[in-house]
Amino acid sequence: MAILKSTIRFIGFTLLGLFVLMMFAALIAYLDHRDGSLWALLISSGITLAAGMVGVLFTKPIQRIDLKTGFFIVTGCWVVACSFGALPFVLYGHEFTFVNALFESVSGFTTTGASVLNDIEGVPKGLLFWRVATAWIGGIGVVSLVSILISTRNDRHSQLAGLELSSIAKEYYRGRRRQFIYRILTVYVGLTLASTYGLHLAGMTWFDAITHAMSACSTCGFSTKNISVAAFDSPAIEAILCVSMLLAGINFSLIFSTFWPSGSNRKNLFNTKIVRVFLSAVLLGIACLTVNLLVSKTYSSFWEAFRVASFQMCSITTTTGFATADTNLWPAFSMAVIMMGSLVCGCSGSTSGGIKIDRVWAALRGCSEMFKSLTNPNKYDYVRMDGSAKTEEEVSSVISFIMLYLILVGVGMVVYTLGGMDFQTGLSASIACMGNVGPGFGVVGSMGNYSGLSVFLKLFSVVLMLLGRLEIYPILIVIGSIFKKMLNRPKF
Repeated sequence: MAILKSTIRFIGFTLLGLFVLMMFAALIAYLDHRDGSLWALLISSGITLAAGMVGVLFTKPIQRIDLKTGFFIVTGCWVVACSFGALPFVLYGHEFTFVNALFESVSGFTTTGASVLNDIEGVPKGLLFWRVATAWIGGIGVVSLVSILISTRNDRHSQLAGLELSSIAKEYYRGRRRQFIYRILTVYVGLTLASTYGLHLAGMTWFDAITHAMSACSTCGFSTKNISVAAFDSPAIEAILCVSMLLAGINFSLIFSTFWPSGSNRKNLFNTKIVRVFLSAVLLGIACLTVNLLVSKTYSSFWEAFRVASFQMCSITTTTGFATADTNLWPAFSMAVIMMGSLVCGCSGSTSGGIKIDRVWAALRGCSEMFKSLTNPNKYDYVRMDGSAKTEEEVSSVISFIMLYLILVGVGMVVYTLGGMDFQTGLSASIACMGNVGPGFGVVGSMGNYSGLSVFLKLFSVVLMLLGRLEIYPILIVIGSIFKKMLNRPKF
């Protein structure tokens, strides 16, 4: 009961935060000649405000948050935020059935960027802004944002933000949790504002600039155009978005310490090996794609192949999902490179999804040490990553996570193929949803969407997106606790 009350109270604060952003979206709808989404946003904001007030006023302040309670709060906040985030879509109607609205909301909050919309440009600006706002909130983390709003001097609430981060993402963390969250938010807002101004200078309208900047910095990939970034056909816009996406795919704590160095944390973008590994992997992917697209004669000129390869590689490896080309038309090798990028993705502590390059690097280094120890069982050298030593148990934990992640991707592939997809489409859809990437191949390709999926597959995609965003364990722990309690319930 104590866990339930604590979860409800924190959910209440989450809904109050959503209310503010819904009202901001309603303001945009009002300024846009009172577009068709105004009343949907106003009614949704009223319902959200009422539910949030009930959650806050009828529960007592939380005195202590243990780990189990924290997992329930984090999972509860995400699920409820996604549910209430679907309200404006449901009330607006048109392409948004209940399931479509839930899918779009979850896709936004988890920064997946997968969509069920066939006519994005036909959606009113107020609702388009709300659609991108869900992604921007999800990028910083629903619980992290609320923790900032209600954290107090004793810092008991801000510890919840740490539960949205994997243990490997906390290696660059120094100081108080609340201070850490403020630093991340400073980088996030600063990067969004800089991207907005740059995109506007490159030729976008202010509305397109801010929505695409919010989408790029949250690594979501929601666009205001039916054919995504390809609609602008601008090398300058693509270059700015590439920089924004790459920075959003790097640990935000490192970005902060680069521009605001302190004695307690001297690590930055220029002396951190994992960033060099990530950027090297992206450059290698761009080179492979460029050569393959030229050799296969998919594109006739080097500049054209390099431009498209660079943007798509940056977009996919950061799990953003913007598109400037139909990758379904690319050769098989290029598809394999893109799919590999969809699996590994960016750095821990960023807004990107996927397995994360940190884990892959730690696993590779760990396997190398394990092979060496086969000839000398008593010798095992610690795996060092940027000065941080990892024990054999920690490396095993990383490998276990990767294995569980790949098993879930495999399960997803089986479910999608049983639902009628071919093998390539089913595998890419599973990787895209689990990794919060968005586009895959086939009908869910870079120029396609998920509207053709059955109701069951859309709901299954929702589960995969949430599992990927919360990095599996919190949701599984909550589900396991609920089932255990049900099984242990006394029978009469």
